[in-house]
Amino acid sequence: MLKILLTLALLAAPAAAAEPTDKLADKLLGGLREGSKLAVLEFPYAGGKASEGPVVVQERLTTSLAQKKKVVLIERGLLRKVMGELNLQSSGAFDEETVKKLGKLLGADGVVTGTLNDVRKDRTEINARVVESGTGKILSAGALTVRKTWKDGEGTSITVVPPVKPPQDFGSKPLVQVAVLLDTSGSMDGLINQARTQLWKIVNELVTAEKTGSKPLVEVALYEYGNSDLSGEKGWLRQVMPLTADLDAVSRELFALRTNGGDEYAGMVIKAAVEELKWSPKSDVYKAIFIAGNEPFTQGPVPFQDAAAKAKARNIFVNTIYCGSRQQGLAEQWKAGADLADGDYTNIDQGAQVFTAAAPQDDRLAELSSRLNDTYVAYGSGGKTKVEAKRGALSQAKSAGSAVMAERAAFQAAAAPAQVAAEADWDAVSALESGAMSKEDIRAEQLPEEVRKLDKAGRDKYLDEKLAERKKIKEEISALQAQRRTYIADEEKKAGGAHTLDKAMIEAIRRQATARGYTFRK
Repeated sequence: MLKILLTLALLAAPAAAAEPTDKLADKLLGGLREGSKLAVLEFPYAGGKASEGPVVVQERLTTSLAQKKKVVLIERGLLRKVMGELNLQSSGAFDEETVKKLGKLLGADGVVTGTLNDVRKDRTEINARVVESGTGKILSAGALTVRKTWKDGEGTSITVVPPVKPPQDFGSKPLVQVAVLLDTSGSMDGLINQARTQLWKIVNELVTAEKTGSKPLVEVALYEYGNSDLSGEKGWLRQVMPLTADLDAVSRELFALRTNGGDEYAGMVIKAAVEELKWSPKSDVYKAIFIAGNEPFTQGPVPFQDAAAKAKARNIFVNTIYCGSRQQGLAEQWKAGADLADGDYTNIDQGAQVFTAAAPQDDRLAELSSRLNDTYVAYGSGGKTKVEAKRGALSQAKSAGSAVMAERAAFQAAAAPAQVAAEADWDAVSALESGAMSKEDIRAEQLPEEVRKLDKAGRDKYLDEKLAERKKIKEEISALQAQRRTYIADEEKKAGGAHTLDKAMIEAIRRQATARGYTFRK
């Protein structure tokens, strides 16, 4: 059994020093009958980080629940004794069967459990739930963000088993692969609009991640399903884009999607994504499917259980996003689909007005984004077409609003070298920037006419100036985006707002990519 040693100072800490967890206690008690007997466990960090936090939060929540006088709480000493008999680690996560066994031995009606997740350096999110001992069913759940008043890491008085390190078989180029499966039946216009406007915000979360000091190459694939305009013989589904590093192309296709009523075969589209896409065979690559819709998950000729099993066998997380009430999604098996492939289940309000704050940095970011587009120098037979496509993507982002344009600019500035290298075959400046080619490798006849007619010294000078200009623009974009992120986070906190697609995806991405060895900027 893992030994947990709390310092006398922690035990004696005044209640006034801790932020109240009364609101969270109220949420948890909402689904319980009066007189229920509860055991409150520690709340480990999702990534297994060593910290005093798990016990501090356990203490705070125990106190808040005790003050409500609606429930009976299991005494801490008895809880430790029973956990010792079961050889359980206090700071670990527990599966359904363990919770049921623990509750039975304690004589408890339910077990309060959950996890911690740092959302900022000084703020932590508590995710809590009450699990019924007899059935393993979640009776109630709630979340709360609190100020951290505890120590993490070295020097804490709590011993935690370190998380198992994922295999390091990615070499020097970490990779993230995400497939987005969208229901485009007649009722899903709100979902598609959220995907269009939030794509860049979601992928920007991925470029804040690092593995052994390297940013990942981000590849995204897109499927639509449930659309009557598609072939019924093929299950009313279509691969819109294969896995690609060209995220402007993904954005362009999102804007081209149109909805029309149809049959939504979730199992079939998951199976198609697993089998058709070129997923990396490496076990430490973060690979995830996100499927969103609003019909029963059980429809169609392919059982979702089989499709999820195929995904799990390839180390692909399957995350399900139900567009409607959480309980309806549970009843229609969306959570069951996620559970089978270690994914997350969540529900969103696809009809919600997406919160967009006009940040003070947006106008300058829009200007810099336009200037960044001017640093492309077409190379090769397809270069001119690709440069024109970049201009079209810029125009599209502009039409979607300043927030979308700002997020796209931020991604371009922060993208990994491997992401830049993906443009090296058609842009001479990207080839130089990524190191894919030197100036000596660049062939004059592959450049635009106005550059081609310059002598060697003139061409080199022209490319050097474009490269220097791009570097300067990206540096300014990155500085402005850092300010903008802080501003937007504060505004979103004030506004509250509905749970939308970006929030659902970002929460899952952070948890799952961490399990694959990534670390995220706070």
